[in-house]
Amino acid sequence: MILDLSIDDLLTTTRTIRKRLDLERPVERAVIEECLELALQAPNGSNHQQWRWIVVDDRDTIGRAASIYRAAMDQYSADIAAGREQYMQGGSRSQEIGESVAHLKANLQRVPALLVPTLADRFGVQRGGTRTTYHDASQWGSILPAVWNFMLALRSRGLGSAWTTIHLLREREMAELLGIPYETHLQAGLFPIAYTIGTEFRRAARRPVSDVIRYNGW
Repeated sequence: MILDLSIDDLLTTTRTIRKRLDLERPVERAVIEECLELALQAPNGSNHQQWRWIVVDDRDTIGRAASIYRAAMDQYSADIAAGREQYMQGGSRSQEIGESVAHLKANLQRVPALLVPTLADRFGVQRGGTRTTYHDASQWGSILPAVWNFMLALRSRGLGSAWTTIHLLREREMAELLGIPYETHLQAGLFPIAYTIGTEFRRAARRPVSDVIRYNGW
């Protein structure tokens, strides 16, 4: 099923979905693979395509991945309480967002599938380079456009996801669970995959573009 969305609608209503993930409806592997085929059309550094996409649909493995996610979330909360992390306020919707995050934390083990995108050569260090902003930007720029393509493809088919990175506080544990070679491959996040409860989503509240755009300088 392809939703009747204009390109602008697709771009402006692809949201982070947590509470409205349908935890009861299975997601077919064929649908995930179709969305990944579209994801892989994204541009990437020198067209090297050094990515690998770990789809997790085994119930036991999802449960263990969810435990790592929750442990990382608890670690982050403890670091905030101890003053080791700076908490970023979520603006006027901070309470709503907090409730949504808590819902996903409590239910991640119930999602039909998870996606962990990975990329080879951690920040170019394996090629003998010293990690720099260039390495960081090149690495993330080679995987994140494809991840966004994936989320757009999900949305167009009545599915949704949430862009989560908190488990990267325990990235090595996830690597061990999924057999990812930690020393050479980085993980870009953890993405639940599910059909959405309803397919109508609104544009997000954003600052006017005039507040954030500048021409020819800061």
